Amino acid sequence: MVTGSRELIREMNRRLVLETVINDGPLSRAAISKKLGLTKATISAIVQDLLDEQYIEEIGSDQTQYGRKPILLQFCRQNGYIITLDLSVECTVLMVCDLLGQNCRLHQYNCTLERDTAIDFLLQIIQNQIRLLPATPFGVVGIGIGIHGTVCRNEITFTPNYHLADLPIVDVLTDALDIPVWLENEANLSALAEKTFVENHKNLIHVSIHAGVGAGIILDHHLYTGFAGTAGEAGHMIVQPGGRSCPCGNHGCLEQYISEPAVLSRYQELSGRTTVSIDDLVWSYNQKEADALAVVDEFTTYLACGINNLWNLFSPECIILNSQLTAYLPQLLPEILQKLSARFRATCQLKLSTLQDTGVLLGAARVCISKYLGIEKLYFSGFQP
Repeated sequence: MVTGSRELIREMNRRLVLETVINDGPLSRAAISKKLGLTKATISAIVQDLLDEQYIEEIGSDQTQYGRKPILLQFCRQNGYIITLDLSVECTVLMVCDLLGQNCRLHQYNCTLERDTAIDFLLQIIQNQIRLLPATPFGVVGIGIGIHGTVCRNEITFTPNYHLADLPIVDVLTDALDIPVWLENEANLSALAEKTFVENHKNLIHVSIHAGVGAGIILDHHLYTGFAGTAGEAGHMIVQPGGRSCPCGNHGCLEQYISEPAVLSRYQELSGRTTVSIDDLVWSYNQKEADALAVVDEFTTYLACGINNLWNLFSPECIILNSQLTAYLPQLLPEILQKLSARFRATCQLKLSTLQDTGVLLGAARVCISKYLGIEKLYFSGFQP
């Protein structure tokens, strides 16, 4: 624990130096000193500590016209691992990456999580991966898990599509593995991933449209979760008073018009087919089938309504969409924009997610990195998965 002002200042400066090397490196000692406004002696002492602790390394000389060539420093991302998991309704995806969310390796397990066996299953697949990892100075420094539901204070409080609420996942995994475990809502993680790895906006909203509809909200560079972690439940804003019944108890929720099950149910109803998939809908839309055109038009209309509401509430610089339908039909983006006001188009960017479902895993990695290093500001401009 930091007990005195001198130790506190030194710890703050240490974090600033490490943050600067991670976000802006490779950098020389002189460049770090100039950027942070700290003396060269202070920087040299902190850098030596970070070198000894194997958090940073010297990688060669910078190009300069005169005098001695300065030695460049970079973060040792290869000195540890992070394991992240996306616990979706239909499958579990596990990712192993380094300390900057790079060199990613994915493993998909096509099984649904049952309440009685979920923790044992997660422990088994994590342990299996740890056994395969080559030794590094730090080993696995954190485990991040994306939950398709509500998370508050690192506990699952509500999961509408599977029964994981109140399971002691964190306590059991932490005790068994001796590794910190962090839980977060999947839409929130996707928003963090977009901000960290793609769009470094001060205010950003990521709209995730899958079995449900959620919004990850970044305000003033920070994730906004609201009271009890329930902020961003965009799927339950009412867009059609007295409309379709929703399991939440209301009628006319956005989720009942744009979620994947809702869209497919509507297409099945109009087309008279017994079973339909997203692939069926996309193919029919591209063939200009009337029922498919009608369903997609309804999807874009209600989605534009939801986007407009979010924009008016939070005024972000950028809103990012993540759904299978918009991924398969990127030509829908201009159509959605046309259903929004000119004022929206003048003040806010509307984009499709480039990370898509890997955003949950990368966002979980970002949480682990931040917790492990004690650094809040992270933006990996040179990101390569």
